[in-house]
Amino acid sequence: MRNIDINSVDDLPRDILALGSDYPYDTLLDAHHHRRAQFLYAPNGVMKVKTEDGQWIVLPYSGVWIPAEKVHQVLMLGSSTYSLYIEPNKIPRYSEYCEVLQVSPLLHQLLLSANELPLLYDLGGRDSALLTLLCHELAQAKPLPYFTPLPQHALLDELCTEFMSQPNIRTTPEMWAEKLNKSLRTFTRLFHKETGLSFRDWRQKACLMYALTALKKGDSVTEIALELGYENPSAFSAMFSKEMGYSPKLFLKQLKEF
Repeated sequence: MRNIDINSVDDLPRDILALGSDYPYDTLLDAHHHRRAQFLYAPNGVMKVKTEDGQWIVLPYSGVWIPAEKVHQVLMLGSSTYSLYIEPNKIPRYSEYCEVLQVSPLLHQLLLSANELPLLYDLGGRDSALLTLLCHELAQAKPLPYFTPLPQHALLDELCTEFMSQPNIRTTPEMWAEKLNKSLRTFTRLFHKETGLSFRDWRQKACLMYALTALKKGDSVTEIALELGYENPSAFSAMFSKEMGYSPKLFLKQLKEF
């Protein structure tokens, strides 16, 4: 079923509800949570999902697993979604955090088929079997590393959040240490403790997440490279290829194929 609010059907006596929605470009779903766990999939768009833990980029042919009651915010960049809402005692995954999962061709077809089911589907026939298989596929889905962690430290979180809106590869740990009135050594220990990453690795992840979104929006490789502070597009493309395993041009080609 499409464009039905989960809150209006959440109490239906079904362990899994399949609902789809269509969103205009740049739709922001403000922070909210669901009683059920959710798997959110947009085969033709890009989504940004943010929680207190960090930010995930969800590309075509990947989806995001959102645990029950997890407060999250979603930015839709040209997305028509296919969602599953699953009772907490029936979930196929047990992570406390969101996960971006690879969607196989089989899982893709199952998600599309599930969204054609009536809300009160037959519990003993094909409909129920389809959803059971779908949960098995979700349990086996491969996690993808499209995640930028956020710190719990309030002032550091402010710096990280601001940086992710307009990252720049030339930002240095010395700059942030000075803003926090800390020595470089103390800042370096704090940053790693709060994010699990070195400042350099975190900065690169934030730049990559920004680039993925900008490419989807139609910005050129040259524009993105300059915005991120690279000296030339080749340096940016080398970073992108190292992290993603393919070039920005191939990424754009793949987007057009979906």
